[in-house]
Amino acid sequence: MKPLILCLCLILTSSLHADIKRTASGKPDFSGVYDTGTLTPLNRPKEFGNNKFMSQEEADVVVARTKAIFDFANKESDPDRGAPTKGGDGNNTAGAGGVGGYNAFWIDPGSKAFEIDGKFRTSIVYDPANGRQPSHTPSAMARMAKAYKSFAHDNDGTASWLAHAGPGPFDGPESLAPSERCLISFAATVPMLPSLYNNHKRIVQTEDHVMILQEMVHDARVIRMNVEHTSQVNRKWMGDSVGHWEADTLVVHTKNFQAISGLVGSDQQLEVTERFNMRDDGTLIYDFTVENSTAWTAPWSGEYAWTDSSDKVYEYACHEGNYAMGNILRGARLLESEWTPVGGEQD
Repeated sequence: MKPLILCLCLILTSSLHADIKRTASGKPDFSGVYDTGTLTPLNRPKEFGNNKFMSQEEADVVVARTKAIFDFANKESDPDRGAPTKGGDGNNTAGAGGVGGYNAFWIDPGSKAFEIDGKFRTSIVYDPANGRQPSHTPSAMARMAKAYKSFAHDNDGTASWLAHAGPGPFDGPESLAPSERCLISFAATVPMLPSLYNNHKRIVQTEDHVMILQEMVHDARVIRMNVEHTSQVNRKWMGDSVGHWEADTLVVHTKNFQAISGLVGSDQQLEVTERFNMRDDGTLIYDFTVENSTAWTAPWSGEYAWTDSSDKVYEYACHEGNYAMGNILRGARLLESEWTPVGGEQD
């Protein structure tokens, strides 16, 4: 009876995915375009505690809240309004310190919370049990403060960085944050996490490679199949991705990252394991685990759904006509020429 039971189990398992696209060799064919936008947050709101799922009514509330924010942001502005505060109002959560930034027209995080097996998730992260990323280590926090100094400085409309010894956040192009220089994505590429906009991804699959083109900041991941990792000396922004098949699951292991990657806070010790599974309706279930003991106090895992899409992935020309960087540096030099130390001395 045991061989018969095993045979029946294999038949039932294969029938669950009988309608998915397959390659000539019989492997699931993931080639296509996917919309990975979702209103489900990466980290679970604390009011949900350890509850992994939420009801339809709670999911509707998530959508309604987002719609209310967009409706407010899309209100017609007053043509007779005054100029913004000179140098910004110090609000680092607003565009350029309150002097203006992207409006809601450019933002497209998604239109609904994702669901898997008919259940809405309260967060993308599911491990730890509270659905939240573990704390960063002190060394990781120090690295982030240094790498993203141009984001985190105290924007009071003056060259306040001159009050402190050492390099400033706007000394030159290399001192700006990596994402400001378009070196890395504004959203994590490994693991692949949703962003405020540009959430489409295109997969091109062969027997030996899987390429994932990410709309955000033009990143193209090339996953090499059934090979060994390259030398640790050859480190990359997106690491070295190697894949293999476990039945119908594509498993990808990535390591050998640069000291800074798209996953904010990570370092060269980052290792990511991803699992891709196709559902009969064309939805791709994306699962990942992050291991980086020098950056986080514990490993963490997440999962969310990628929706099959008929849209295209358009070019993201991050530096085309980029006058902003030069103007940032010119503005910094102007502020430095106007700056007067408090008490007449620097720290």
